[in-house]
Amino acid sequence: MTEASEHDGAAPERGATVPGRGGAGDRRHGPGRAAGVAGPAGPATPRVRLVDVAREAGLSKTTVSAALNGTGRLSPEVREKARETARRMGYRPNATARQLRAGRARLIGYVVGELADTPWTFLESPYFARLTGATAATALARGYAVVLLPAGSLQSEWAALPLDAVVVADPVADDRIVEDLLAARIPVFSDRSVEGRPGAHWVDVDATAVVGQALDHFHAQGARRPVLVVPDSTTRFHREVDAAHRAWCAAHGLPVLSVRAAEPGNGPVIQAVETALGAGPDRPDALLVVAEASPPLVLDAARRHGYRVPGDLLLVCVSEDETALHTQPPVTTLSLRPDAVAEAGIAHLVAVLEQGLRETGGALVPVRLDVRASSVRPG
Repeated sequence: MTEASEHDGAAPERGATVPGRGGAGDRRHGPGRAAGVAGPAGPATPRVRLVDVAREAGLSKTTVSAALNGTGRLSPEVREKARETARRMGYRPNATARQLRAGRARLIGYVVGELADTPWTFLESPYFARLTGATAATALARGYAVVLLPAGSLQSEWAALPLDAVVVADPVADDRIVEDLLAARIPVFSDRSVEGRPGAHWVDVDATAVVGQALDHFHAQGARRPVLVVPDSTTRFHREVDAAHRAWCAAHGLPVLSVRAAEPGNGPVIQAVETALGAGPDRPDALLVVAEASPPLVLDAARRHGYRVPGDLLLVCVSEDETALHTQPPVTTLSLRPDAVAEAGIAHLVAVLEQGLRETGGALVPVRLDVRASSVRPG
């Protein structure tokens, strides 16, 4: 296949089977939509070919191919002329030819395991919204497109897709998708729960550092009864947060105070916050909210229970929600740095797919504590 061949050739057959929509051999179409038959709007617009762009730009086909591929010794003016002509004409490379030449479809599956019961709500979470967007943008810059898959996916929903790899963010303990993907010989990129498994790679944050940075900060400000609000989750991260909290309290001779949020979402988490701050003779003097919730809502809950922040209660939220900057007082946040996690994960993925990296290691991304007024004692 020549250098320019990925830019020409026929478009993929339109009568291909859709997975889960009738099984193998299904060729059902709506009225006037049978394969090869024009619909009511008339014949489809012919696909713009590389030779059409070359003719329009007054350049050779080889020159245009080199300009679009970023190869060859071309002047900036010639390269820009070819690219601008292709853009104006709506030219797209032949994806089928490119896939055949590279041996990859350049498609990455993406699934959030933690929210398996509500599979499409993860974009309501500031953390997962940032992680998903950063993963898609970083992958696209490397020439890969991201395909969103529902959590708890059945094998029939992805088995027929030409996925080069799948990112499984925060898998839960009973989610079978990691096992199914590895059995299908599809590389998996996830958190440290997959460490050491053939075909699996990981990028994670240090849960011990999450707890240590926040509680050390509380301790330096004089807090002696910190309480933790953590999700009732089986992900590795949240199990490690709980264990690190218990270890830190034991090491400092302080009581282990924690409340679990039954479900994700502002409602259940704020309910857990109110339980943690409930009336009693030994009320907490610091609050670490690891279960994701809106910082303004956490502040409101503290005030409803008679706390002044930071006078009576120091507050840190593990959050990517930018509203924390605009509350009164501004809320201290501990960022899990989803942008850095996405960049490290995609860099590792590309090294595996394109450079033949075979080691199943991973990378640990440091977290960041952004100290603001909510966690600093007055005076």
